[in-house]
Amino acid sequence: MAIAIMFGAFTPKAQASVSWGQEVTAVGNLYIKSPYKWGGKTPKGFDASGYTQYVFKKSAAKINLPASSKNQFKVGKAVKQKDLQEGDLVFFKTNGKDVSFVGIYLSKGQFLAVTVSKGVSVQNMSSKYWKDKYAGAKRVLPKY
Repeated sequence: MAIAIMFGAFTPKAQASVSWGQEVTAVGNLYIKSPYKWGGKTPKGFDASGYTQYVFKKSAAKINLPASSKNQFKVGKAVKQKDLQEGDLVFFKTNGKDVSFVGIYLSKGQFLAVTVSKGVSVQNMSSKYWKDKYAGAKRVLPKY
């Protein structure tokens, strides 16, 4: 028993530094499979901007985003697609003319978003549907 205690005393403690982006996407992942609901802003049902608004507010970042994807596109710093980082907001023109959809970038071309058919799920930016509708990205999180 004393050996176990001594051994434990010399075990180094692992320390990890979590970025704001990782924290936001970790919170976002908690709601995968939450259903879609037009105008929804809670886990009982989200629409796209309601989901991003909820996740950013509930995360440690505690950021208040505007209510619509169009207005969320007006905040933060513009980011080129090649420079996307985890936790950036990605925007799409699903109505053909204006920004009308938003998601949270994960990595490797994937993002979290709420769709009518799947609710909260991981989407791929390189799929034809999203690729053709991409409008831009914004960084609203503090620097790492």
